[in-house]
Amino acid sequence: MRVIAKKTLREFWERHTDVKPQLQAWLEDTERAKWQTPRDIQDIYGADTVLPGNRAVFNIKGNNYRLVVEIHYNTGIAYIRFIGTHAEYDRIDALTI
Repeated sequence: MRVIAKKTLREFWERHTDVKPQLQAWLEDTERAKWQTPRDIQDIYGADTVLPGNRAVFNIKGNNYRLVVEIHYNTGIAYIRFIGTHAEYDRIDALTI
């Protein structure tokens, strides 16, 4: 997958250094992935990761952080839509952000 807005992840892990290794690992895994359907993500991360509207929510660092990604399966692009603490995630709508 091609990840759009890697800068967003880098800026986040520069402010929250405790999560840097986990975000780097997610980024590397995602760039190697060839997700073609939501099922491909579910097989790795579980059914609760996939949301309607080609969105996925990834729990990062023991669910302390949440990452929302919009996935365009046909083009192989994953767009970073949100990264934040679990409490910050609770204040957004993952389907529209």
